[in-house]
Amino acid sequence: MDKIFIKNLQVYGILGIHPHEQRSPQRIQVSLKVDTDIRNAAKKDDIREAVNYSSITNLIVQFIEESQFLTIEALIEALAKKILEDQKIHSVWLRIEKPNAVPRAKSVGVEITRSRTP
Repeated sequence: MDKIFIKNLQVYGILGIHPHEQRSPQRIQVSLKVDTDIRNAAKKDDIREAVNYSSITNLIVQFIEESQFLTIEALIEALAKKILEDQKIHSVWLRIEKPNAVPRAKSVGVEITRSRTP
């Protein structure tokens, strides 16, 4: 299986359990790898046959900017489900981080791998 990846996408959204986190958007960092088959896109040199990373980026940004979650766990599950709506994507590895959320830590976060269910 082939992989397409996006590394350290910076998005601003409402995420957190504390009142100040629920009032103001904060920086959220997203990385992902999706499993797909690139052979048709490569053979035809046609972006319509590919998983378009610009489209995935736009989907992630819009999803996070328009949603509100208390936990990274809830956000990451909902985002993985949304990404897997693309029929060309077989599975997704997703990492969401909150930079500077914990004193002395560069970031905290959650990683998951989810696959399309038949």
